Amino acid sequence: MSDASVRRAYKYKLKPTSEQARHLEQVLWRCRTLYNTALEQRITAYRRCGVTLSRYGQEAELSDLRAELPEYGAIHSHVLQDVLARLDKTYQAFFRRGKTGKTPGFPRFQGRNRYHSFTYKEYGNGARLDNGFLVLSKIGRLAVRWSRPLDGTPKTVTISHEADGWYAIISCADVPAQPLPLTGKETGIDVGLKVFLITADGETVENPRLHRRGEKKIAKAQRVVSRRKKGSHGRRKAVGLLQRAHQTVQRQRADFHHKTALHLLRQYDTIYLEDLQVANMVRNRRLAKSISDAGWAQFRTILEAKAACAGRRVVAVPPAYTSQDCSGCGTRVPKSLSVRTHVCTNCGLVLDRDENAARNLQWAGQALRGLAAVAAGSNRESTGL
Repeated sequence: MSDASVRRAYKYKLKPTSEQARHLEQVLWRCRTLYNTALEQRITAYRRCGVTLSRYGQEAELSDLRAELPEYGAIHSHVLQDVLARLDKTYQAFFRRGKTGKTPGFPRFQGRNRYHSFTYKEYGNGARLDNGFLVLSKIGRLAVRWSRPLDGTPKTVTISHEADGWYAIISCADVPAQPLPLTGKETGIDVGLKVFLITADGETVENPRLHRRGEKKIAKAQRVVSRRKKGSHGRRKAVGLLQRAHQTVQRQRADFHHKTALHLLRQYDTIYLEDLQVANMVRNRRLAKSISDAGWAQFRTILEAKAACAGRRVVAVPPAYTSQDCSGCGTRVPKSLSVRTHVCTNCGLVLDRDENAARNLQWAGQALRGLAAVAAGSNRESTGL
């Protein structure tokens, strides 16, 4: 385990000068323009000739583009190639969803508020570190706020623009894993809206409802934007304040997810959770806001990433009937979502609905690993059933 390694991305705040910030904005603007132009080229080629342009065919035209337009000649070629790779990725996802029967979602043009980053796809070729500075080709040496050490071997560098400034995301390979001591314990977790999650042992984590708590501030910032004249400096400033209000909520949620995930991984070697299709669940207009506020999908991503680094295991379990089946005897007890207590008519087990689901998730996950018989017997003995 000591030789295990993972891939990890490190994010650092940049401190560019005014001139460097303008240059970064110009690069981002031109990358977005290239993306939209390449998308239009693909659409036109298909409509007129019935052919689908490839990423590599479009990349072959970049040399001519850079020769004819000096503003693109001033951008590193790898950055432009990554723009076309992003577009191709959206097309591949479109075709993949169409083949699997899902709503395809055709690639769309990117507005100025939808395109926020550009990437140097090979560290050392256009982007490198030098004496604590990030050196970007044709942009210069950018000061970096080093909030934590950089481990592993840098592979790519992405420059991202957020509400409060510019950031560098450095993706590193061969980052040494940091395994936690084994505890010999496993659990299932059931995520919800009343509480954020509950374990099979009955431990709960309260739902902070961060967006709900920040709604008044966000609504006030939105009203200020609405009162400002479109295109004015005051409106741009108000939009920036609104974006930072949303950013605060997003960061609070991410911080809560990270701390909760670490707390669970320190206690359990294996965690079983529901394989939820959150994208489908948010179609329920009554629950969409609360589900998005909880951020179940983001939490799962963070938990799995931390588990890989800590030498833990996270297993996704099909969620069917985990709330309906009795964790004591297996009898199916139908109940509506409003019924929060599980009462088994066969064995008499009375348990919180979500804790019952967490126990079922644990046993279903252990069944997937071939541990069901032993685990179910020991767990049911511990409950006196």
